[in-house]
Amino acid sequence: MSAAELQLVRAFNRTVAERIGALSDDFLGRDRPMGESRVLWEVGPRGADVRELRARLGLDSGYMSRVLRALEREGLIEVETSPNDGRVRHVKLTPAGRTERAELERRSDLVARSFLEPLNGAQRETLIAAMTDVERLLRASTVTIAVEDPATPDARWSIEQYFAELNSRFDAGFDPSQSISAGVHELVPPAGELLIARLRGRPIGCGALKFHRGAPAELKRMWVAPDARGLGLGRRLLLELERHARAAGAKVVRLETNQTLKEAIHLYRSSGYREVAAFNDEPYAHHWFEKRL
Repeated sequence: MSAAELQLVRAFNRTVAERIGALSDDFLGRDRPMGESRVLWEVGPRGADVRELRARLGLDSGYMSRVLRALEREGLIEVETSPNDGRVRHVKLTPAGRTERAELERRSDLVARSFLEPLNGAQRETLIAAMTDVERLLRASTVTIAVEDPATPDARWSIEQYFAELNSRFDAGFDPSQSISAGVHELVPPAGELLIARLRGRPIGCGALKFHRGAPAELKRMWVAPDARGLGLGRRLLLELERHARAAGAKVVRLETNQTLKEAIHLYRSSGYREVAAFNDEPYAHHWFEKRL
């Protein structure tokens, strides 16, 4: 990326920060900084675990503790420790907190209205369309991808979601026991790797590799959560898997897929994979692909 591009992003950030009132300790006229108001809003009517709030907002533990203490002093929240696990703390709104959150909603709507009212109809449409694109791309930029132990709860959940989607989409359903294996022991180094994609700490995708000395690596378990599609995550996961395969010494990556997964087939073809003759006896496969790294 160029220096000019970086400067344009910084200029955009400055304009938005000024326009939404983030530069003041009196955000939305409520005599508190934006961070405290945002945490209060995120707690929501049902409350939230502190760990969940930190992940969702990308805050470190020290800052979160200071914000929670400030909101407690105002009588807006209560923080409780789980009776089952002393490490888990839960935040809930007090009656005063619920009233204040409703006022924040009202004032936030007024700020949003102030963005649109000075503009004509065509300008409003342009701004809303641009904001939609920017929000989507900013979400995409916050996604992280990292190697994970396939035995963790998030890893198991992601693979279960993958199985469930195949079962719903394949004409005859999907039974993992009938498919070529990619078990926990096969997805840890040096046998393989599992990558998990996260958005605000929540798993939203996965992909795996099985390594074979002197032979092509196998790409397995490619899945993206339905609500995370459209962020370019499938292609990003694929590129990251290829990078890990290359680092492990693989010269070629292979995969097989079902004919119903048309978007996956398009992704592989547009990413340089070429269709080849069947190289295994996967019962659910109709297409076999490989790519030289």
